[in-house]
Amino acid sequence: MANGQVLVVAGTHGNERNAPWLLEQWRRHPDLLASAGVPVQLEIGNPEALQANRRYLDRDLNRCFAPELLADAALQQRELQRARRLLELYGSAGQRPCRVALDLHSTTSGMGNSLVVYGRRPSDLALAAGIQARLGLPVYLHEADAAQTGFLVERWPCGLVIEVGPVAQGLLSATIARQTQLALEAALLTLAEASAGRLRLPAVLQVHCHRRSVDLPRDSAGEALASVHPRLQNRDWRPLEPGLPLFWSGKSEPVPSADALLQEDREARWPVFINEAAYGEKGIAFSLCRRERWDVEASWAEALQSLMAP
Repeated sequence: MANGQVLVVAGTHGNERNAPWLLEQWRRHPDLLASAGVPVQLEIGNPEALQANRRYLDRDLNRCFAPELLADAALQQRELQRARRLLELYGSAGQRPCRVALDLHSTTSGMGNSLVVYGRRPSDLALAAGIQARLGLPVYLHEADAAQTGFLVERWPCGLVIEVGPVAQGLLSATIARQTQLALEAALLTLAEASAGRLRLPAVLQVHCHRRSVDLPRDSAGEALASVHPRLQNRDWRPLEPGLPLFWSGKSEPVPSADALLQEDREARWPVFINEAAYGEKGIAFSLCRRERWDVEASWAEALQSLMAP
């Protein structure tokens, strides 16, 4: 197996402190990470933003990996230069090529320990199924959102995001760090089994498929007229119910409820990333999903085993 087969990225967003802290511990003491024998490359995604304790400096690094952005030489924002450099180092044709990218994040939302997959590549689904079988983590399938593209893991043959919360931006939490490590170790164990040609996946993968995003009520100037209602806060992965209030304005007027959303699409009733602090600038108060159970296909395991073959 070639060295650097799996790229582990922390600090793609510089104000998410837990994964970068873990990465430095693993660098100093490799025995702290149970890698299951899988060679890994450990990399801070956005070191300048991490030093400044800011999500990003010029633009969101985790939206910089769209091919058209990477190819546009006129675009020289710091995060775009960093994205190009990461691909030069670790891309499929890079100096230390990696086949899989695991991007470690934290969130202010009550997502718990969870996985984010972009699209339906068989190798990604196999990896998510292997982790879900071990830890029972929910999977958010983010697709069909033209406003949100250019994610880091999409530029590697296989990859997913490990997302853990809630934790405040800039805060180091032992609980969040431990959950991050557990999910990463489950991913590496799944990849080790695929490399050995003995990957066994569950019969079913449960996924939450992205359907739409919902913003806060805003005035003509774009200022928020209300906040996420306390009864909605931290209800990630729990279905909306008729009458559930969505927003709170502090006024005595009627509170908008989930009824209108449920009438538009009764299947899109599973909220995720509720009140994520960084998503305010993107016009997202929460996203809604449809929960599905998929039969795991043999081709998924075959794709991941082929990719990980020594």
